[in-house]
Amino acid sequence: CYWNSLLLLALILVTFYFAGGSSVTLPESLLFVSTLDGSLHAVSKKTGDIKWTLKEDPIIQVPVYLPEPGFLPDPNDGSLYVLGGKNKEGLMKLPFTIPELVHSSPCRSSDGILYTGKKQDTWFVVDPQTGEKQTSLSTSTSDSICPSAPLLYIGRTEYMITMYDTKTQELRWNATYNDYSAPLYDDQKYDYKMSHFASSGDGLVVTVDRDSGDVLWMQKFDSPVAGFYLWTQDSLRRAPHLTVATETLRYLTFTAQNAQSHTMRWTYQFTQEQHSTKTQLVPTLYVGKLDSHLYASTSLVHEGVAVVPHGLTLARIEGPITAGVTVGGGQSECEITPSTDVKYPPGSPNPLQNQWLLIGHHEVPPLAHTTMLREFPENLQRSGDVIPPRGSASSYRSGPHPVSHTLTHCESTTDRKSSSPVLPDSLTSDPVTLIVVTLLLGAWLAFLLTFTRVSFIHIDLQINKPFDFNSGVQPEVLEVGKISFSPAEVLGHGTEGTFVFRGHFDGRRVAVKRILPECVEFAEREVQLLRESDEHPNVIRYFCTERDRQFTYIAIELCAATLQQYVEDPACPYSNLDPVSLLEQTMCGLNHLHSLNIVHRDLKPRNILLSLPGVLGRVRAVISDFGLCKKLPDGRHSFSLRSGIPGTEGWIAPELLANDSGGNPTSAVDVFSAGCVFYYVVSRGQHPFGDTLRRQANILSGACSLEHFMEDLHGDVIGRDLIEGMISADPESRPSTASILKHPFFWSPEKQLQFFQDVSDRIEKEPPDSAVVVRLETAGRSVVRTNWRMHISAPLQADLRKFRTYKGNSVRDLLRAMRNKKHHYHELPPEVQSALGEVPEGFVSYFTSRFPRLLLHTHSALSICAPERLFHPYYHH
Repeated sequence: CYWNSLLLLALILVTFYFAGGSSVTLPESLLFVSTLDGSLHAVSKKTGDIKWTLKEDPIIQVPVYLPEPGFLPDPNDGSLYVLGGKNKEGLMKLPFTIPELVHSSPCRSSDGILYTGKKQDTWFVVDPQTGEKQTSLSTSTSDSICPSAPLLYIGRTEYMITMYDTKTQELRWNATYNDYSAPLYDDQKYDYKMSHFASSGDGLVVTVDRDSGDVLWMQKFDSPVAGFYLWTQDSLRRAPHLTVATETLRYLTFTAQNAQSHTMRWTYQFTQEQHSTKTQLVPTLYVGKLDSHLYASTSLVHEGVAVVPHGLTLARIEGPITAGVTVGGGQSECEITPSTDVKYPPGSPNPLQNQWLLIGHHEVPPLAHTTMLREFPENLQRSGDVIPPRGSASSYRSGPHPVSHTLTHCESTTDRKSSSPVLPDSLTSDPVTLIVVTLLLGAWLAFLLTFTRVSFIHIDLQINKPFDFNSGVQPEVLEVGKISFSPAEVLGHGTEGTFVFRGHFDGRRVAVKRILPECVEFAEREVQLLRESDEHPNVIRYFCTERDRQFTYIAIELCAATLQQYVEDPACPYSNLDPVSLLEQTMCGLNHLHSLNIVHRDLKPRNILLSLPGVLGRVRAVISDFGLCKKLPDGRHSFSLRSGIPGTEGWIAPELLANDSGGNPTSAVDVFSAGCVFYYVVSRGQHPFGDTLRRQANILSGACSLEHFMEDLHGDVIGRDLIEGMISADPESRPSTASILKHPFFWSPEKQLQFFQDVSDRIEKEPPDSAVVVRLETAGRSVVRTNWRMHISAPLQADLRKFRTYKGNSVRDLLRAMRNKKHHYHELPPEVQSALGEVPEGFVSYFTSRFPRLLLHTHSALSICAPERLFHPYYHH
């Protein structure tokens, strides 16, 4: 009876495996893919489907802004490349990696650079079914776990290096590099029969059968791929892979479709029948951008891909440009040919003061002949000249010209040891047979043990439920005090291991922010600021804080989208909302923070959220993410930078980065960031300081462009005036949040018409030489376009002549005409009413469309009347 039961159990498990949806996921059936954003994806070896994802800190973390020389780390192994420096050599490779520096620190170079390093090892205990992290084991944590749980133990090492210049007494550079603890997979011992190809610059992966050349599967990840790992003998092993250019991957891969199925095959320019044809792959260095920093990694390209020659230093980043790969019209695989059009942008080949790197493929740089480390410690194990693709047995030597390597279809084991990067030639066998044998053997062993030692066995078959080391069952919803959330519903994640989940608090839908214990001090500060400021409708609402033995949880208002999604995502359900209204609400929230002496310090489109619709269906713009906020003490209006430069690259005010700012920064840093956000919204995605790579440098140099605004449009004239003031390089010149809220940019047609009427009434009896009239008429000819009477419709001209004489070159008379026609609108002839349009929208638009500078000019001229009660609604005084 026992034997029959256990055999039945084994058959059930095998059936579940073949059924797919309810199968047990064994670690040996998974391939682990590491990406630059810090994610470790568990994918099926068979199909490439992503089973689960473990999210950690990014592989490389470097400062947002640093002067030359600039360092580019390689996320594959921590190699370092340098751009610029004392002699402006261009892009060079340093003869050591970040882990090597850490292992050899503390050390000092001959030119006064101090190196300090730190190494932190962590074990992640992960459920292989769901990827849910049960706990982390390190020198600072030692939580107990259930020994019977089927868990994965994944080791990760964090290397932190800091360079300090003793001559300038400044921090030169610092970086954090994370790497999984995994020895190289023994290809010959285990006969791994799959080849993995990752495209440089994006997350595309192609997995190929080494024997047949068939593409087994393709997968696209959200971030570039850094490594592949297999689970062998209870630990991770690094699987070999090649990184190739996106164009090369496109060149070697194509999709064939027929009526029955969609198949993909790996194609070579040679085939088995034409094996003599050779495809040359050239080693290059790919320079890419992730978030706010550059990185570099080795990459193979075919001869059709644009490669930047070594030593070429360009002031712009528009090239080289590869037009792409075209597919021939025939059916033969060999008709796929590359079509490239390389264009170098304007620039000088000579080194420039501000050097920029082209994002793309560069010739392999030579080894740096730098004096920075000429007395480097002898105990340091120096790395090779150029790092080969990870897991590959190939090696390249740097030199003046890259060496071409031949791609062959069939290679022997001896060939694979050579220095040429070749296509692998074997595929792992299907693991189903191994599973069946294991289950049957296990059932037989269990039968023997049962028969000889126990009298009754109760089997609880819980195949798909992840294990919880506290209760034995992982609930779908976790409850911590009054907060509950689903770990599977991740809304987002940030730095320092912070995750945001969809959850509930006291029956209300909320967002649950989970914070690591080492960040509890920052969490308490954030909670305190939220409590102090969240009474305002345009600041995200705070509800509750709970803690367990692992994390701190903050329940905050659940929102529907970010301002970035509103601008960039056409599918955003709130895309029909008025952008000016959203910006006004954002400024109301910021004004509230500043009134409490709170500086946000990280204002950007992703930190401005759109709420869920309220009772009346109204959606609010709310300011979120108080992690970098600073509460200024009473009487203080500035803050120091002792703890570092806060903010996100591209949105940071120049005084935060300039060394000669002449004082501590103030809340004006938020106004600058808000000005960039304003332009981003009204221009539908543009930035006043250009593209992401040059943005922060342009901010420092003051090189802005507001080309979205047209000179002859009323709304653009108003918007340009406001944003120019907000992004001024001089913090003292920027308007306060209260002044911004009074700016005509936010005025409705009703308020604009009322302002014109109040101004006309105020200056009606003023003599021509009074201060206010003189200010109004100064530079007035450009406002009225020489003679405003020439730019109005004929019926209105005729009607004006009936009652009095108006001076066509006078701003005051134009305002007087507007006031009079508004007062007597219903007495006007039908043709005049039709020309003017409805009051107030049509009426105001009639005049401001013809005289786009009228409102801004009048508002500026009448600012001397701001203290008067009549003008309090229009000015901050």
